[in-house]
Amino acid sequence: MIRFVLAFSILPFAALADSSITVSNNSRCVTSDGLPDHKTGVFPNRGNPHAISGQRIQFCVDATPEYDGRAKEVRTIGIAINGIIIRPGTADWYDASKPRKHSRNPASGWRLDGMGAAEALGLDQNNAHVDHRGLYHYHGIANPLADLSGSLIGWAADGFEIHYIGNKAQPSYRLQNGNRSTAPGGGHDGTYVQDWVFAAGSGNLDECNGAMVEGTYTYFATDSFPFFPHCLKGKTITQFR
Repeated sequence: MIRFVLAFSILPFAALADSSITVSNNSRCVTSDGLPDHKTGVFPNRGNPHAISGQRIQFCVDATPEYDGRAKEVRTIGIAINGIIIRPGTADWYDASKPRKHSRNPASGWRLDGMGAAEALGLDQNNAHVDHRGLYHYHGIANPLADLSGSLIGWAADGFEIHYIGNKAQPSYRLQNGNRSTAPGGGHDGTYVQDWVFAAGSGNLDECNGAMVEGTYTYFATDSFPFFPHCLKGKTITQFR
């Protein structure tokens, strides 16, 4: 287990006006209309054909999470304190047969990274975009949340806290050397998740971008890959619907 001592204090959070946060029966629930409390980019745009739309969101997680140490890949990894879903992963894979060169067909083995393919996916100034339902969601840290540096910015789907730490911690991922062995070819530049490899001990965060802080497991949002955790280590994980 990686133990990590922060160089600054973890601050308490302040609930934002456009979200409601309640704790009852061992569940912490964040309820919102799916629209952020900050400006968004224009949707549709060149990389994203969908229009933003309000949603009815209630995402409940374990209020007393338990750590089990097993990394479990999860697409929707949590929710921000402003009621916006955190979904760093994508459902898009390289596909030479499509005009946009990506689709939901995973046959190529090269999945687009939300931040690495930000322009192709039409991310806005908050590192977010919308899906086919109009659901606005973050792939990386939004500036309004980055302003809360050191404080709680959300909860993971297993109930553990997510804090923004920027470049004050070092994720344990590095780009692979050389070129991709199959199409799309080219160098490993971070466009695809598979461009990256986890190198245990190369940083002070684990494969889920987390660490023990004062005896409590905590996830971190960082300024470099994976930006948000792509996996979770809690015992009970809520699936977002």
